[in-house]
Amino acid sequence: MRRAANPRFAHWLRAQLIVTCLALMPVIAHGITWPQEVDADEGTIVVYQPQPESLKGNILTGRSAMSLELDDKTDPIFGVFWFSAKIDTDSDTDTVLVRDLKVTQVSWPDSKDAGEQRFTRVVEEAIPKAGFTISWERLSASLATADIEKKSLAELKHEPPHILFKQKLAVLLSFDGKPKFKPVENSQYQRALNTPLMVARDTRSKTCYLSSGSLWYQAKDPLGPWNVTHSPPADLVAMLPKPEDASPAPAVPPLIVAVTEPSELVVSDGKPVWEALSDGKVLYVKNTETPWLRDLPTGNMYILLSGRWYRSRSEAGPWTFVPADGLPPSFADIPPRSDIGGLRTSVAGTPEANDALLDASIPQTAAINKNDASLVVKYDGKPRFEKISGTQVAYAVNTGDQVLEINKQYYAVDNGVWFTASSPEGPWKVADEVPEDEIAKIPPSSPVYNTTYVHIYQSTPQVVYVGYTPGYLWSFPYYGVPVYGTGWYYPPYWGRYYYPRPPTWGFHVGYNPWSGWNYGVSWSNGFFSMGASWGGGYGHYGPGRCCGGWYGGGYRRPPVIINTGNINIGNTVNVGNRTHIGREINNNTSIRNNNSNIYQRPENRARIADRSTAQKNLKQARSAGGRDNNVFAGSNGGVARKVGNDWQTPKDGQWKTDAGLNQRATTGTHKTANADSRQQAQQLEKKVTPEQRQSAAAKSQQWQQS
Repeated sequence: MRRAANPRFAHWLRAQLIVTCLALMPVIAHGITWPQEVDADEGTIVVYQPQPESLKGNILTGRSAMSLELDDKTDPIFGVFWFSAKIDTDSDTDTVLVRDLKVTQVSWPDSKDAGEQRFTRVVEEAIPKAGFTISWERLSASLATADIEKKSLAELKHEPPHILFKQKLAVLLSFDGKPKFKPVENSQYQRALNTPLMVARDTRSKTCYLSSGSLWYQAKDPLGPWNVTHSPPADLVAMLPKPEDASPAPAVPPLIVAVTEPSELVVSDGKPVWEALSDGKVLYVKNTETPWLRDLPTGNMYILLSGRWYRSRSEAGPWTFVPADGLPPSFADIPPRSDIGGLRTSVAGTPEANDALLDASIPQTAAINKNDASLVVKYDGKPRFEKISGTQVAYAVNTGDQVLEINKQYYAVDNGVWFTASSPEGPWKVADEVPEDEIAKIPPSSPVYNTTYVHIYQSTPQVVYVGYTPGYLWSFPYYGVPVYGTGWYYPPYWGRYYYPRPPTWGFHVGYNPWSGWNYGVSWSNGFFSMGASWGGGYGHYGPGRCCGGWYGGGYRRPPVIINTGNINIGNTVNVGNRTHIGREINNNTSIRNNNSNIYQRPENRARIADRSTAQKNLKQARSAGGRDNNVFAGSNGGVARKVGNDWQTPKDGQWKTDAGLNQRATTGTHKTANADSRQQAQQLEKKVTPEQRQSAAAKSQQWQQS
């Protein structure tokens, strides 16, 4: 065990400390308090909030300051221990359990050599028996300086879809290729299979009908033109159950825009109304639900689709991809509290974008009870597999499930859990291990690429510890921001059934920091809901669908469509006071996306092992009440604490003011990892002069007239 070479660790603050000093007061989050204490054979160990150094899979490494309070000594002995541990995470409850700790190193910067071995033995024996609970938010923030393993995503595609503009409320009717129909049993109607909306065709008159549950349209051709009808066939109306979450009909029925290729529809309520931000450098369209901006110095327009930015001089295009780290500098100065403040998540380098990427680095984990998890895979006929180029992997094409063949063994992922079988038809059992090296070679051009983000961490005779990162849900870090979808078009399977593949385009996917990815503009929700409510052998992937989808004789999972009255959190524009809304969503679980952890969805909870089985014999640390969480561990083994504005280090059993640390802290050399949004907003506003505000208003009027 090593002892710190330099007790004052003069360069330590410059390297690590201030970045991780996000909580100089005791941390209390969701009932979690720091420091925490552990009983030891010769006294008590007080552990201060851990400082993570790396996260790879579910293996967390880091260090933590501690004090050893021995029964035979009056004064505590301060030190640092380095550790490797496994984590169990649950973003729904904002908690992370750190367990199975292994103490890899111990440092005693202020002890005598004669006692070091004794102190180290006490720590090494007591710490591995303890489990520590920390908050998800705190772990994410701490990882700002950690060495997070990152995977290359160079093969994601960023070519734009077909971008359409309408100056009237409109709904995109997207067909996955040429419209295809299937008879509806015991009726004279056929159902369109390859669209997420409800489209039926009368076999006698050949008239097509489209419904949102409250609005009806008819057309001679499924590609339109579609016109509103107030007299749909009574027998067809009777066949369709009214969805519980049907949206009320808008005052003016929207247009129906039918497409057969990957497309996105940008809708404004009338001619685009350009609004200027206070600094006059950025305009945005205020009467749309699509992020649509104009950079005034260049005149270029930018729109945000599935987390990707595209640029053009005009609506007619051509539209070109712009990396999120190559946007105009003024985008990073968008005030967080402005109407378009939510777009900062999609601007590389902003605290909001960094937070989103850090959250994406922490896996969702679960302990799966082997006896309570089962899987049945259905194929359209005999199983058929297609080889994935450059790998030893083949995937099943004629099923809605994700089944892989590797060296004549079969593996399937269902809701973040790996299963295995010696035959593609089963029987399936929970897998203890999978050939991850080969699976990792699956490229984004394959529709089963997302399986590379599901992992098995550990296995016992009763329990398998599993986890996934957001790539499993088709969310990826790309040029410093999260994007949705790979950008690749995956052709569907056609046979007796229609098996679609996950899309990137066509669902108006938007990201916000409170609920993650959502889809469907507010006036489209009724159409999506109605399409999912009526069966008939169709299927589709929507955002958040991790595997399978709706296939065969109906659908397996309901769509994730979130619309909370006046707040459409499926987009990032025009949601009013974003600071207020953020608090409202965080404090009201009824309007948060509680499906973010798929392991905790109602249909999956039966698989989860109870805590007594998954964490058997784990003795958790308890809150060390009455102590401030103000002691920090240096990367070189030193210890420091902060009392008020005074940084101190231990010497001869006493805390002494450290002039060097105080000087570096007060000179402003260091900044915290996550700037406060309100403070940042105020700083941005202070940059704007009255002359700039007047110029911004004039430029806004100029663009309106043009």
